[in-house]
Amino acid sequence: MSTLTTPHIDVHRGGDRMKTRVSWLDSKHSFSFGEHYDPDNTHHGLLLVNNEDIVRPGQGFETHPHRDMEIVTWVLGGSLVHQDSLGHSGIIYPGLAQRMSAGTGILHSEKNDSWRLEGNGAEHDEPVHFVQMWVVPDEPGLDPGYQQLEIDDVLAGGGLVTVASGLSRYRDKTAIAIASSHAALHVARMAAGEPAETEQAIDLPDAPYLHLFVARGEVEMEGVGPLYEGDAVRLTRSGGQRVIARRPSEVLVWEMHARLGAQ
Repeated sequence: MSTLTTPHIDVHRGGDRMKTRVSWLDSKHSFSFGEHYDPDNTHHGLLLVNNEDIVRPGQGFETHPHRDMEIVTWVLGGSLVHQDSLGHSGIIYPGLAQRMSAGTGILHSEKNDSWRLEGNGAEHDEPVHFVQMWVVPDEPGLDPGYQQLEIDDVLAGGGLVTVASGLSRYRDKTAIAIASSHAALHVARMAAGEPAETEQAIDLPDAPYLHLFVARGEVEMEGVGPLYEGDAVRLTRSGGQRVIARRPSEVLVWEMHARLGAQ
């Protein structure tokens, strides 16, 4: 892994993302993914995947393999059922932090099976909307694992909440752990308000690499301007900027202190 020293801020608009659309899936890719490959857009810092997915009811990703990757899933609406080859299963919904460590190898499926929660045979027609993010672990060949934790109450405060981290500085504040000692994911749910209302604003951490993704709403970022749903900002050797909600918003911020070496 290596680092860069030149400060840089790069804005990526949501409408410019690569897209995969089939009958049951609407997926937008911030970085190269699957058949969509751009050699100039493969990662930022340690973040390789930032996919925003909408999956129709009763549909989803059938059992498939992963290895040597830390996978964090953040649900924005609806519910997603996770099952894997280690016997873990869970329903992921808004406000639930979830991480799967692929390690030496794991099989899993993810489906919009929220209709099962009805329990009365009624059809459920709500899509599930989520962001899935992949970061590189410290080393290959780790034991696979799974973790989830409800953090909805903490998010209600409106500040930047550390959702997943391997950074030692957040050890006592982190909802779930990832096997990457150079990365942390923070999430903020902000209501709209005047800039003077501090609960409606966050300050980005200082780090060699930051990735801010507007998962919902509209925000104003100091030195950048308006950012809309689906927009992302990649920062290098920067940080500390204030982000203010212009309407109810949810932002995902990766703080990273290393990056992949030159490919």
